This record gives sequence, C-alpha cells and structure tokens, in this order.
Amino acid sequence: MRIGLFHILLIVFSINLHGQNVTMVSHVAFTVSDTRMATDFLQATVDAKVNPTKNISGMDLQRLFGVNDDKLQLKVTPVFIGNEEIRLLEFQSSLKGRAIPHDSKSNDLWFQHIAVVVKDMDKAYNQVSDQKVEHVSTAPQTLPDYIPVAAGISAFYFRDKDDHNLELINFPEGKGNPKWKTYDDKIFLGIDHTAIGIEDTDLSMVFYKDVLGLKVAGKSENYGSEQEHLNQVFGARLLITGLHAERGFGIEFLDYIAPPGGRLYPKDSTPLDHWYWHTAMEVDDLEALFIKIQNHNYSIISSGIQTLPELGYERALIVRDPDGHAVLLFENN
Repeated sequence: MRIGLFHILLIVFSINLHGQNVTMVSHVAFTVSDTRMATDFLQATVDAKVNPTKNISGMDLQRLFGVNDDKLQLKVTPVFIGNEEIRLLEFQSSLKGRAIPHDSKSNDLWFQHIAVVVKDMDKAYNQVSDQKVEHVSTAPQTLPDYIPVAAGISAFYFRDKDDHNLELINFPEGKGNPKWKTYDDKIFLGIDHTAIGIEDTDLSMVFYKDVLGLKVAGKSENYGSEQEHLNQVFGARLLITGLHAERGFGIEFLDYIAPPGGRLYPKDSTPLDHWYWHTAMEVDDLEALFIKIQNHNYSIISSGIQTLPELGYERALIVRDPDGHAVLLFENN
C-alpha cells in the first residue's frame, strides 16, 4: 500500500501535536550555601516539611549539570510546602560558586522566585516577620482595582539567607486556582507558581509555549505604587504572563516595560552560583524534544541526555531559556 504525501504530513503533524511536550511542572530547585541553614529558614517561615538529604557524585552528575570537576558532589534535599516540592542543591566542588548580588532586583534577568499561597496574609506575614527576615516589599500589598486581572490579590516579597526571593500570595474569592480555597487550619497552603525575569515575552513564548508546549493561563499589566512597594523597583510597569502544563504549578513571566536597565543573566554562570535555579518539567518524549531544542539553537547545560536515578530521573537534560534560566527536562517510563 502506498502512503501519499498528505498522509505523511498528517502523521508528522499528529506526532508534533501529541508528543514532545511538557506534561507536568514537577518542582523547582535552587543552589544554597548551606542546607541546614536553608531548611531551618523554610521550616520557620513557611512551615516547610523536609525530606532526607541524598548525597550524589560521579560522572553522570558532572554531565547533567555541566560542571567538569572530578571532586563535584551534591547534597539534594527535597522540601515540601503543601504538596509542592522544592529541591535544595548544595554543591561541593574545587570550583567556586558566587553569591547573589545583594542589590539584585526583580527586573534583573537572573531573578526567579516561588509564590507560596497563604490562607491568611496577616498571620503569614506575622510568622515570617517574627523570623527577622529581610524584606523586599515594604509590607504586604493589595493590588488595586485598576488592574482588573490582579485586583484584590495581596502579596509580600522577602529573602532567605542566601538572598533568594520568596513571595507570599493570597487570592481573593474568584481568583486563583480553586484548590487554594481550603477550609483546614493551615496558613501556608502550597506553591502556586515560580516567576522569572525575562527580556521579551514573545521570545520567551517561543521557548515555553511553542517548543515545550505550555499553555497560556492569563496576562496582566501591573503598575502603580503598590507594585513599586511590592518589588522595590521604582517606576515599575511590567507585563505578567502565566503559563501551565497539564499538572503541577505555574510559570510566570515578569517582563519589565519600565524601568529599563535590568542586568543580564551572567554568561559564565554555572549551577554552583547561588542565583542558579532550575524548573523541572516532565515530558512525554525527551529525545524528540532534545532535537527540537537543538534545532532552535538554545543553550544546553548538560552533555546530552543523562541518566541519574538517584534524583529520580531515568533520562534528563538541563537547557537554558532565551534569558539564561535553567530548565531541567526529564522523562520516566
């Protein structure tokens, strides 16, 4: 039986439509200087639950993270806020990682944070404040009615001991994922999204929507005094775009229309640097997606697809988005 050109194109279209996509935003990970310090902080501030630490070394680790150092070792500690997972990465290496610049702001392109949903902002803020955290926001801010998509949402930014940013967020009735409308006694409910500083929404859309297959959940243009007090970026006006997969938490673009001058992600960065985050996503065909990423000439951190069962990955690959943020793609049968 001969197969016509139309049928071949139809098969190819079907493969592109149903394969090679992210099916779940699984977790985020970031580099810390000291695991004990980081876990103590998260437990005290946001009631995080800490799982046992795993110690990993070897060539597969070096190849996955793109660090050429025979002395490389990694302590990985899973931490849960609600049902959502963070992984703390403490590297030990003969190479030196760098601290986050203390003057870092959310319009710098290395910026990334997690947004922790809280049931009661006043109670959550009081608990965080009792730990003498470093404020980014002057105080919790409630976004105004002239930003319809975000109106009534309250938020507060603060920093951990390594200067990573965390956000507390509370959704009013009718906004946010319905799963956050819980009636239990918990104050800290889980992670709604991770947000990244980007330069150009259209370019980021090509990577996250067209290549990875995430779906757009919503958009908002935020500005005004509340936004300035939230981020401590004077004159802030930013385009926010939310994306999601079938499962897991969301990804949010922070595209600053003003002010100009946000700093670029350092080109010589490695996962040893404390500003390193990766967003881990499960995919349905890693080999095909790897080819697509190569065809688009995106930067790849890993030395090809790696197997690292100690981290729960049968096959995994770390790539960079157009602004330098790391994304760990994995596939498990």
